[in-house]
Amino acid sequence: MNTSLNTPLSAPEPQKKTGKIMLVGLGPGSNDHLTARARAAIAEADTIIGYVTYIRLVADLVVGKEVIKKSMTEELDRAIESLDRARQGKKVALISSGDAGVYGMAGPTFEVLFQAGWTPDSDIEVEIVPGASALNTCAALVGAPLTHDFCAISLSDLLTPWPTIARRLDAVAYADFVVALYNPKSGRRTQQIVEAQRLFLRHRDPQTPVAIVKSGYRPKQRIEFTTLEKMNECDIGMLSTVLIGNSNTFVKHGLMVTPRGYANKYAVEDGERNTHDGEQAGRSLSTGLNGWMAAIQASGKSAAELAVEYRLPEDYIAAVLISDVPEEGEANEIEA
Repeated sequence: MNTSLNTPLSAPEPQKKTGKIMLVGLGPGSNDHLTARARAAIAEADTIIGYVTYIRLVADLVVGKEVIKKSMTEELDRAIESLDRARQGKKVALISSGDAGVYGMAGPTFEVLFQAGWTPDSDIEVEIVPGASALNTCAALVGAPLTHDFCAISLSDLLTPWPTIARRLDAVAYADFVVALYNPKSGRRTQQIVEAQRLFLRHRDPQTPVAIVKSGYRPKQRIEFTTLEKMNECDIGMLSTVLIGNSNTFVKHGLMVTPRGYANKYAVEDGERNTHDGEQAGRSLSTGLNGWMAAIQASGKSAAELAVEYRLPEDYIAAVLISDVPEEGEANEIEA
């Protein structure tokens, strides 16, 4: 059969999807906090795969489906099992507590998929269904501790070397982040939380507020407020999340709150919002980047002196001292 050279070649048809893996975040574990999409994904699935405790959380939603239960340390097995079932043309819900992408099954699943040669154009579809992580749900139970900069660190050294974890703990403690500690303690790992406290006490006031939430939004929920100095006297386990405040965090009326910083700019008098002298709404603080650069350049101090004063690297200060102070543009941001 002859084909004209002028006949345009048609684009290859996209490969038909034959199976699907849905990485489903269950949130804290209560049905009230399960998203509509997570509920629909479980209903859509032929096969449910997950850690036995997580499957128990949605037992009423998986009746009549193929259910494959795995142990705590069998994350790669769960991912491999999901890929095998999807290759058979099945729709698989691989479930995680919290969010599948936060210490959950999304990472190991993609590692297995990539190792198998999977790409987004392959015949297996992959969907990530987000859910509220422990960091968010535990914060909601104790107040508003994450209103300013925060981070999460897992104390599990099953897959991460302890010196790496320790460096991260030391860095965030020094930098005054609010910190959520995941996997703080287990039956075999009891010293890690002690070392975390030791590192934090190098940089933080012993009276820094700490909240410990165990089994948040589940039947055995337990909440304790304490201080950095006394936190290891509390009941902490693998089902706990430890929230350590920053230097401005406080507890009042049973609520843990980290101020956003409005008091740095505004004075509230008689119900009216007023800016402090030298501050403007919608503009950076006088001690923001531009104001700070101008101030240190006019200070006459050396980079070494300023590095000590501001607890910043000397080579960074030296670079700022010889930089031009940028002009601040028009206000086009919403203050958050």
